[in-house]
Amino acid sequence: MSGGDADADALQNALAWLEHGHRVALATVAKTWGSSPRPPGSMLAIRADGRLAGSVSGGCVEQDLIERVRDLPPGLTKPGVLVYGGSPDNVQRFGLPCGGTLQLVLEPGPKADGLRPVLEAITRRELIARRLHVATGRVELHPAAPADGPTFDGQTLTTVHGPRWRLLIIGAGQPSRYLAQMAPTLGYRVMVCDPRKEYAGAWDIAGTELVTTMPDDAVTACRPDARCAVVALTHDPKLDDLALLEALKSEAFYVGALGSRTTNAKRRARLLLFDLGPAQLARLHGPVGLPIGSRTPPEIAVSILAEMTAVRYGVSLPQRQMVAEAAAACP
Repeated sequence: MSGGDADADALQNALAWLEHGHRVALATVAKTWGSSPRPPGSMLAIRADGRLAGSVSGGCVEQDLIERVRDLPPGLTKPGVLVYGGSPDNVQRFGLPCGGTLQLVLEPGPKADGLRPVLEAITRRELIARRLHVATGRVELHPAAPADGPTFDGQTLTTVHGPRWRLLIIGAGQPSRYLAQMAPTLGYRVMVCDPRKEYAGAWDIAGTELVTTMPDDAVTACRPDARCAVVALTHDPKLDDLALLEALKSEAFYVGALGSRTTNAKRRARLLLFDLGPAQLARLHGPVGLPIGSRTPPEIAVSILAEMTAVRYGVSLPQRQMVAEAAAACP
């Protein structure tokens, strides 16, 4: 999504406030320069009495926005562009990170009919683009593609809403349950594959898609791209290996598998017997997740999502040897 579930929360609250007769404005991060606490596309709903939902700065400029919205003439619907930062006085006044500049589009009086379809699309886990014309306040809605992102050319602000990232989990056991519940908060559409009846039959995590085909078929049908992660958590090599053989040959940005360092070494040796090259095998994150000493299923899920987030944003991770040493040092 443009900025994750916080933006859906902003839109949800804005719609509810509008339906109850409140004056509402939407603030959206259009562009950033330097250090910025929130990315472009992040949204904040502001009620005229000072209530807030969402975030555009982590608290740096929200008070100023509350005062601006409170002073807006009733009935005003033309958006405006605001800039915070850029000068030492401005940075100091609003508490922006050093050198940061934030450009916002403030949209007073959004229409409920323009917000409701966006939220309905998010509920259906579909991608939708919301295009705001700054000169008039007119809003257009269009289908969006995973590669689309928020844009602002000075005249038109486009935000994209819905799950632009996908996560395919192999296995419907306990670690998968926690991972499937946490991942949507980071903007992932979650699919779970498990051909084992005893596991698939007990799967009841709302908002996820369950498939019961063999893992290699599930990965092939998923067609992983650069916005898709595949994580194998069955602990059964007959199932995990099938998924990994296909996932490591795909464009998936992250491929991981559960298991100890010994299990991982054996897995890598097995996979090399098939049609995988060393470069493809090197893409495997195993043991899966960051070495934070995780032992319980929810802790394992946190470590996996932490590593996925780092890879997703291109953050350099420790070399494998350093990871192994850190894991060995965990009590």
